[in-house]
Amino acid sequence: MPSRYSSDHSKSDASSLAENLGIEYLTIPIERIFETFEEEMKPFFKGKPRDVAEENLQARIRGNILMTLSNKFGDLVLSTGNKTELALGYATLYGDMSGGLEVIGDVSKTEVYSLSKYYNQRVGREVIPKNCFTKIPSAELRPDQFDPFDYSIVSPLVDDVVENRLTREELIQKGYPKEAVDDSIRRLRGAEYKRRQAAPVIKITKKAFGLGWKMPLVNHFRD
Repeated sequence: MPSRYSSDHSKSDASSLAENLGIEYLTIPIERIFETFEEEMKPFFKGKPRDVAEENLQARIRGNILMTLSNKFGDLVLSTGNKTELALGYATLYGDMSGGLEVIGDVSKTEVYSLSKYYNQRVGREVIPKNCFTKIPSAELRPDQFDPFDYSIVSPLVDDVVENRLTREELIQKGYPKEAVDDSIRRLRGAEYKRRQAAPVIKITKKAFGLGWKMPLVNHFRD
């Protein structure tokens, strides 16, 4: 579902992956829909600079398209967020969080890479394109956008918070940078309202988001 910001390598990687898996591959451009939304919202956004609202609009258009296809053909939409992204709130509510099941919602970002590489090794060929492992993660919702995290740090950090229940002080003592600890904890608290509305997660760890995880939603909650 490409927009003006979709890179050529994302399009080619998606096409290659579908071909390697032997699954149906559709291209549904969202640019005209996006332009119409932007034009219709101009009177209400008057005087406001472009920001995350326009970025997330693209994700929500894609979510609506997927759910419409689901209604038409009776297929189940699988949400794409992993555990690290759900923890940090790095996903768009009613956008890429749309769906009926979170398949990798209890799998961390670094584990997604590990599982993908393991799968390629197991089948003895490059089913998942190598470029998916080497390129810098990006939502591609604006020019030159890249994920604002070092996943080699925040992915295990999130696991230590969610699964091992380490405190801020224990995380810092373990060697995580103080800035990363404070930012991750802040994001984790602030994203609870999103996780409450997420699709059910397949549980594989001792602490998955969903019925086994609850935090207060009120804004001023602190430990």
